[in-house]
This record gives sequence, structure tokens and C-alpha cells, in this order.
Amino acid sequence: MKRILFLFGTRPEAIKMAPLIHTFKNDTSYCVKVGVTAQHREMLDQVIRFFNIEVDYDLNIMKPNQTLPQLTSDLISKITNEILLEESFDYIFVQGDTTTVLAASLAAFYQKIKVIHIEAGLRSHDIYSPFPEEMNRLMASRIANIHFCPTPLAEKNLKEENCKENVFVVGNTVIDALFMGLEKIKNKGYEKQLLTKYNFINFSKKIILVTCHRRENFGKPFNEICDALLEIASKEKNNVEIIFPVHLNPNILEIAHKKLIATNIKLITPLEYPELIWMMNKSYLIITDSGGIQEEAPSLGKPVIVMRNVTERIEGIESGNAILVGHNFNLIVEKTIDLLKNKDHYDLMTSVQNPYGDGTTSEKIKFVLSSLN
Repeated sequence: MKRILFLFGTRPEAIKMAPLIHTFKNDTSYCVKVGVTAQHREMLDQVIRFFNIEVDYDLNIMKPNQTLPQLTSDLISKITNEILLEESFDYIFVQGDTTTVLAASLAAFYQKIKVIHIEAGLRSHDIYSPFPEEMNRLMASRIANIHFCPTPLAEKNLKEENCKENVFVVGNTVIDALFMGLEKIKNKGYEKQLLTKYNFINFSKKIILVTCHRRENFGKPFNEICDALLEIASKEKNNVEIIFPVHLNPNILEIAHKKLIATNIKLITPLEYPELIWMMNKSYLIITDSGGIQEEAPSLGKPVIVMRNVTERIEGIESGNAILVGHNFNLIVEKTIDLLKNKDHYDLMTSVQNPYGDGTTSEKIKFVLSSLN
């Protein structure tokens, strides 16, 4: 029996790990343990509850005003002392590009435990955007023993870096999670409950869902983004409603509540995962800097305006489902208004097949790992 550890710390990691955890737990040839570092405590716990994930190790790592060096050091120390020296593992699964991924990969390497990197090979080719995620995933790729790539482009990136062994293209588990989530919402009758909760939103209008949380958009860029949203709200006052679940980071929270004052802009608290995918499904289009939403939106038939200067998820841009605008006021306004007015362009963007997977990635990963064993 192979002993495996799934280790993650943020909400996006938990979402993408959830279907994998359940897939491996349903196979008696694996002993599965789950550890969380809790980089995002509250938002992480929501996902753990929704997907019924049983946590074996909770490191609860975050402290007020913690710097990246402190976080990295604390993570390596706690992962090693509180998990890896307590139990033996054949494999550690890490997902994506967070500081947890980097620290867990290093800690596993020091203990000579094999690392399996999920969502391997994404590259923006700019080490400072996203920061520190691009460097995290570059270093994780150097350490990992098995690489599961979401797309052929991600595989190509790894091979160009001379990482050629045990590289597999399987799709992205976020689509598995999306389908699991939609099924749970349908089965639990969330629709009526959520329509009541959000009865202040006029769903007869075109809903624009906005999310923003990345470090590179803090400060002046976010001010410009707010100005663009105000301009869109003003120009399309009778036609659209902008819904913005505001991230709890003060760099976003304070400016949003100070600037975004308009009758058709609704600032709401961060959405739990089931609420988010429900709101995405209700939306006409999405404006975001989120990587996960770029991956999920094509499966829901929603066009995405990406508020980043570069993206490691170039497949969405190339397929025609997403448009890259950065934090440029004119581009955000122009591309949004075009999608609201130009039905042909909108239909073209919404008819794209999702390049990130079909909901069977977790089973593919288990099949590959079982064949390697």
C-alpha cells in the first residue's frame, strides 16, 4: 500500500485537490493523509467543509504581518517537524504555485520523499508576475519527481527547461471540482436559498462578476481598475449590474469601499466556493485576475476579461475565451462594452471548448500513478 500526503494551504489549492483526494481515498491500494498549512484560514475552511475533506494535519501557519521569508521558513520547519518526521510517505502531492508548494517540495526533498506536482508547467515567463508564484513553480519543477500538466503548452514549457521525465498531460482538476460543485448545488437546492440571500441583485440585468486579489494589482493599478468599473457602471447604468465580492486584504478592501460608489455596483463579502460557481453561472461576463476563474469560465460558457499584464494560462487567450487587458482603464472599458454590445463577438467567446479539461483529470492522474507503481 502506497502512503500519500496531500498538502495545501489556500482555497484554490483545496478546490483543485478535493476531487483528487476523494479519488485516491476510494482506492484501497492507497493510504491517504491530508495536511493543511492554512495560508487562507477562513476561505480554506469553507472549501474543506463543502467537499467533506477530512484533515489529518492542520499547521495553522499564518501570523499577523508575516513576511514571505518568515512564512517560507515557518512552513518548511512545521511541515518537517509536525508531519514528515511523524509519519513516512511514498509521495507528497502539491498543487500549483503557492508558498506552501515551494516549502512542501523542499521539505519533502530534504526527507527524500517523492514530490508529485499537480498543475505543473504553467509559466508567465516573468519572475515578478505573478509574484512570488512564478518563482515558486519554477523551483517546484526542479524538485518534483512526477509532473501532471493541465495542457500541452504546460508540457512544452517543462521540456524546454530540460524537464523531460515523468511529464504527463492530464487536464486540470479544477474542472473536476467545478462539476462536483455544480452537482452538489443542484442536489442540495441551493438555487432558491441563494436567490433569497442575494435578492438585492437585479438578475434581469446583465451581471458582470468582478474579482481582484493579486499583489501586482495593489495600489495604483487597483485605483485604475476601480475607475474603469465606475465608467462601465455609468455608461451601462440601465443594462448592467456589477457584482464585486471584495477580497479581505486591506489593499483591496479599503479602496473598493471608498471608490466604488454607484447604484449598480454591489460590493459583497467574499463568496464561498458554491456561491462563487453559482454566481459565475448567473453572470453575463467575468472581469478577473484569478487563475482558477480563467480555467472554469469556458466550461460555463462565460467570456473572461483578464486584469493582468501577462498570464500563464495563455490557452484561454488563444482559444478566444479570454482577453488580456492588464489594469489599463481604456482597455477594460473598451473590451467590456464591446462584449455587452457585440452579440457576435460574445457568442464566439462563449462557444469555446474548454482547453483545461473535461472533468476526468483526477482519474487520469490515479491511472498514471498506479501504472508507474
